[in-house]
Amino acid sequence: MKPLLIKNGRVVDPAAGLDDQRDLLLEGGKVAAIDKNIEKPEAELFDASGLIVAPGFIDLHVHLREPGKEDAETIATGLEAAAAGGFTAVCPMPNTQPVNDSALTTRYLLSRASEANGVRVYPIAAVTRGSDGENLAELQSLRDAGAVAFSDDGRPVWNNRIFRRALEYCAALGVPLIEHCEDRELAAGGVMNEGEMSARLGLRGIPAIAEELPVTRNREMARLTGGCGHVAHLSTPGALDIVRRAKTESIGLTCEVTPHHFTLTEVAVEGYNTNAKMNPPLRTRKDVDALIEGLADGTVDAIATDHAPHPAREKENDFASAPFGIIGLETALALALEQLYHTKKISLTRLVELFSTAPARIIGVEGGALKPGSPANVTIFSTGLEWTYQASEGRSKSRNTPFDGQTFKGAPVATIVSGKILYRR
Repeated sequence: MKPLLIKNGRVVDPAAGLDDQRDLLLEGGKVAAIDKNIEKPEAELFDASGLIVAPGFIDLHVHLREPGKEDAETIATGLEAAAAGGFTAVCPMPNTQPVNDSALTTRYLLSRASEANGVRVYPIAAVTRGSDGENLAELQSLRDAGAVAFSDDGRPVWNNRIFRRALEYCAALGVPLIEHCEDRELAAGGVMNEGEMSARLGLRGIPAIAEELPVTRNREMARLTGGCGHVAHLSTPGALDIVRRAKTESIGLTCEVTPHHFTLTEVAVEGYNTNAKMNPPLRTRKDVDALIEGLADGTVDAIATDHAPHPAREKENDFASAPFGIIGLETALALALEQLYHTKKISLTRLVELFSTAPARIIGVEGGALKPGSPANVTIFSTGLEWTYQASEGRSKSRNTPFDGQTFKGAPVATIVSGKILYRR
């Protein structure tokens, strides 16, 4: 493969404290050089004038559905959507059929990914067998097979003894335990945020405390064990304050927020719009503002999509029966630029940190930097390109999104993995 020389771009690398025009030379799957006015006559040229050149984006939370639900998504289609969204790597959750609770399934995912377009896959494996919350999975063998973290995803581990043991094992293995923080009894039967709107629509609500109690438990367990807990798709100010306090006390607790949670409110549910049904649910304007504040002040560690594809026939059910979740790989960057950067809530350096540098640190993989010798994984994007998202033209196999037809300012322009251009707009 020829070297790739990216010229004239604005390189934003939080790990190096760099935000300046530079050329970037990629060779042999690595960053070979970063400097002004690099010359390499034999290299393929990419003119990045007017564009942002960043360390490759990593999505900590996706659902690729394979094996078991290939009608919604496959590894191949999910990775195509990831590349189109600017992601050089994704972390698939284990709620497949069968559940990814064995080294065999983990290796299968990696094998299928290697046959696809080149986007890196870092599997998140189940922490308990069958995600039943009763018996720990073979964590060491899963780690050896390639798992970078453990989670039972939408089936939170509420047995405190098992959760403590899991955190201790994860600490020994040097990986995070990712938790969907939800008290299942408080949330039972809920399909949207609990409040005036749920009462008006006649829908059972999920209260904020159903998230906040488990986050408190996770903080105290992390304090006790010295392990690292990671809160998936955090959605309430109360949960955010718990994480904020944990950070001041140097407790191992990190968190992610999704673009739909810092963009939409429960108002999107009006008309019983099933493409606005997700878990945790969309909440109020006050909640959205608090999440944006947490993204700005450093409390939130990462932006993750929780990309959750479903076939149209499932989302077309009545609201109570329709599944939770939306697709999000191809709109994540545009939403972050729209809601966070163009509104001057965060800088480009902070945006890249949320999408790249911090996710790499949380799961302990190479990436999140563009220094010589680092992986040649690069996301190139525009902050000003105007475009309209059409779900029907997306790479995902599913179309369940509330953002269909929305016009954005800013988009991925190229996704590069190991020095190879996988996607070019």
